[in-house]
Amino acid sequence: MIRVVPIVLFLTLLALVLLPFQLAGIYFNTHLQRTIPHLFHRVLCAVVGIRIREIGTRSMANPVLILANHVSWLDICVISAVAPAVFVAKNEIARWPVFGWLAKLQRSIFIDRQARHRTGAATQEIADRMLGGDAVVLFAEGTSSNGTHILPFRSALIGAVHHALGKTTHHDSVTVQPLSLAYTGWAGLPIGRGLRDRVAWYGDIDLIPHLIGVLASGAVDVTITWGDARAYDMSANRKIIARDAEMAVRRMTTAAMRAPRSAQPTATRETAAEPKLA
Repeated sequence: MIRVVPIVLFLTLLALVLLPFQLAGIYFNTHLQRTIPHLFHRVLCAVVGIRIREIGTRSMANPVLILANHVSWLDICVISAVAPAVFVAKNEIARWPVFGWLAKLQRSIFIDRQARHRTGAATQEIADRMLGGDAVVLFAEGTSSNGTHILPFRSALIGAVHHALGKTTHHDSVTVQPLSLAYTGWAGLPIGRGLRDRVAWYGDIDLIPHLIGVLASGAVDVTITWGDARAYDMSANRKIIARDAEMAVRRMTTAAMRAPRSAQPTATRETAAEPKLA
């Protein structure tokens, strides 16, 4: 607990220093609006002790939609640390103190997953962001889990692929890339069933005690794996896109969790070649 207070103070000061630059980037629509959150989360991961092993390569295609599994609030920090991105988030997050403000500053796309009649508006907004040059991350399970098993990917918001193609004459395809997050270590110990809830944030777990526990841990090991990016045109079926991405994320997550301890992160960021998966 002793280390929590200085970490919070440092990150608060960093956020205040970067705030004017982020606001300027948003107001003038410059690249600062993407690079400032990326910088902030890279520093956050280094300070907190989140050690990232990155496998594979993020697609630099545009427009691009990234379909990921969802384990914890940490996912946003980890993904943002390795790649500038915006996230699709549930609309109640926008009303949270502090965290809602930070999510807005990162230009998150807020949606109501319970209101199916608003799915069209949500996919339109995601499409607009992709066409505007943002890499959009969609947690396709629709909720977080303990990270042991991948939940079925929901396909409704993947309809943004078709909305994007219907609104542009400059692109004949949208790139979709699966992304796996696997938390493998906690305070120097491999994450088994007993430690999984220390990292995974799901169900009715309270946010603040969970956040304090992560800050106090001293080290969290995570493997982030980029799958093969595929270009889809207007004829693509969103349910097939969801199914293919789900299968890829499931394979990559299983491979990361089964990796020998010697392959786990030993530095803040490590890049390796993507493993061959059956």
